[in-house]
Amino acid sequence: MRPTRRDEVEVLPGIERSAGALFRTVPELAWIADDRVLPVAAHLEAVRAGTSWVVGDGADPAPWGFLCAEPVEQTLHLSQLAVRLAQQRRGGGRGLVQTAIAWARSRHYHALTLTTFRDLGWNAPFYATLGFRVLEEDQLGSRLCAVLRHEAEHGLAPERRCAMRLSLTETSGSDPD
Repeated sequence: MRPTRRDEVEVLPGIERSAGALFRTVPELAWIADDRVLPVAAHLEAVRAGTSWVVGDGADPAPWGFLCAEPVEQTLHLSQLAVRLAQQRRGGGRGLVQTAIAWARSRHYHALTLTTFRDLGWNAPFYATLGFRVLEEDQLGSRLCAVLRHEAEHGLAPERRCAMRLSLTETSGSDPD
């Protein structure tokens, strides 16, 4: 796990496209495999902010997984986690999330947030193993409500989506806006 270099951002959309192929195994979500991916400009912004990390092998340092996040006040929002289909289930995604958590802790962030599918094993149940919890509607705050609304406008069924939060402080409650 290491910070993403500017010269690597061009390969990241391909990694996301490969990771998205897993959605072909869920017939009603298969369209996601061909949907748009995070643009290179967004990756560059995350690199500039220091909130983009990649994973690769020692023998082949080319990235096969990445995580991009966005700082929002004292919260780090995980925008995208993707691991090439052939490298999934090797701990790369878990390591990337743990790297983001460590980064946020070292900078005294209060929490990490994300939105994901509540019913897919590689989504909400995966993040729950890392300590994230599903937020109830009254815990979302305006920012996460807006993210979920935007996702619904782009075809993601609201009943299948959820926002999750990992508190980095013992007394922190709902998502700060």
